[in-house]
Amino acid sequence: MEFVYFVRPPRPSFINDASEEERAVMSDHFHYLLSLLEQGNLVLAGPMLEEGGFGITIFEADDEEHAAAIAAADPAVKAGLITADFHPFRVSLLRGRPVD
Repeated sequence: MEFVYFVRPPRPSFINDASEEERAVMSDHFHYLLSLLEQGNLVLAGPMLEEGGFGITIFEADDEEHAAAIAAADPAVKAGLITADFHPFRVSLLRGRPVD
């Protein structure tokens, strides 16, 4: 199954004024997502590049319990820096992937 989780920053200006400590946590977040990619679970991830934006992560999990565990294990979520709400999702069209 595929899921999407939306990453919400702690404040609208976060992309422009994150502290060094917050940047370190977000580096851990990035490396966590990289590990999901290397494990074959991550479909795509990335942030909005404007103030007030958010991030999107699309990943595969066995079921909703597994998806919740993946989102909860994100270091930035665990640190309370970001919130992540996840939802069942279906990738219907993806470049390089045949349409099912």
